[in-house]
Amino acid sequence: MLPQELIRKKRDGKALSDDELEEVVNGIVSGAFSEAQISAFAMAVFFRGMTDAERVAFTRAMTHSGRVLRWDDHAVGGPVLDKHSTGGVGDKVSIPLAPIVAACGGVVPMISGRGLGHTGGTLDKMGAIPGYLCDPDIETFQRVVREVGCAIIGQTADLAPADRRLYAVRDVTATVESIPLIAASILSKKLAAGLSGLVMDVKTGSGAFMSDSRDARALAEALVSIGQGASLPITALITDMDEVLGTTVGHALEIRESVSYLTGTGPRDRRLHEVTTELATEMLLLGGLVPNLDEGREEVQLALDSGRAAEVFARMVAALGGPKDFVENPSAYLKPAPVVKPVIARRTGYVMHMNARDIGVELIDMGGGRRRTGDTLDLSVGFSDFVQVGTKVSKGDTLALVHAASDDSANAAASVLGRIIHIDDPLPKIRPTISARIAPSG
Repeated sequence: MLPQELIRKKRDGKALSDDELEEVVNGIVSGAFSEAQISAFAMAVFFRGMTDAERVAFTRAMTHSGRVLRWDDHAVGGPVLDKHSTGGVGDKVSIPLAPIVAACGGVVPMISGRGLGHTGGTLDKMGAIPGYLCDPDIETFQRVVREVGCAIIGQTADLAPADRRLYAVRDVTATVESIPLIAASILSKKLAAGLSGLVMDVKTGSGAFMSDSRDARALAEALVSIGQGASLPITALITDMDEVLGTTVGHALEIRESVSYLTGTGPRDRRLHEVTTELATEMLLLGGLVPNLDEGREEVQLALDSGRAAEVFARMVAALGGPKDFVENPSAYLKPAPVVKPVIARRTGYVMHMNARDIGVELIDMGGGRRRTGDTLDLSVGFSDFVQVGTKVSKGDTLALVHAASDDSANAAASVLGRIIHIDDPLPKIRPTISARIAPSG
């Protein structure tokens, strides 16, 4: 069937058959679908949705659009596990989490994405490490996973290649917030990676694609359900993204915070630590490495406190081409922005809220995110030292620091953040960091 006829059928709200969805996926991979036609298909799905059967069939076709890895748990030394986030602002959880789980006996072949819309991508952050090979060949990826226990890489050309092209189009066509497209994108990569268990971090709030908690729950339930249909056990946590996660936003800045988190050389942000701990614990439980969540939390804390997690991260960075002493001296390798400017509180009161999405958009305006698929990022720009919601501040206090490429950019960003971070008199109600847990039935 012609691409335009398949698009027309979905545009008109009709369900596509398994064969038709496979034809769409094959067309995306082969080039039979132009970028305009991929965009039109994505928009049709965005507005018309997919049935449960379509979601499973589309995810399966995306998975098998390229190579599917096979791991032997005994040969690699542990259960093959992963975590995926639906995207947030300041969300650097994957960076410490992969080595934590590896230090606890798991094996983590983490295939991450670049920034999507206003959210930062783990792969862009890892790209701030000089020499780090974000896109190794499959053989190198497998070797590092076997030797180190984890590897954080990008989507290779032969793993779910249909998603690689569709992902880039969704980023710049306002079709990100679609449950069928999100689920197929995430799960096709994870199924192709040959996992035995997956934990999902489904975010909700102003900085999330699913800003409404009901939409976030619907996505979490869809992911768990599709995973069950594909024989991939998935547990999902719904976490808060109504404010920046951690104290930094921006690629090099988030790498610096992640190293500090792993080594304990600075205070660990409460919300970042809670999300990282709970996701890692769920991974250990799925992999049968701990009997319950309480013991899992103890194992995670021990991996951090003993330095094992930091050591695994250092080995991973070196194995993928980064500096061997990166963890010991990150400042020697992470390029700083030339201008740093404080965001000053204009009044006394409590930090009531901050629109995390607007902060992500401001990072794009500063050059730290993409407007078009081929844009080159400035990995040094961003924000640090964010105060948390609920903090009492006085007029003149610093609410955050802007790291910019020029004085004009710094002044503009500081002005925007001064409006985004809202201060008022009453003590605000603090949202729970983790609001729900959705586990597979049976």
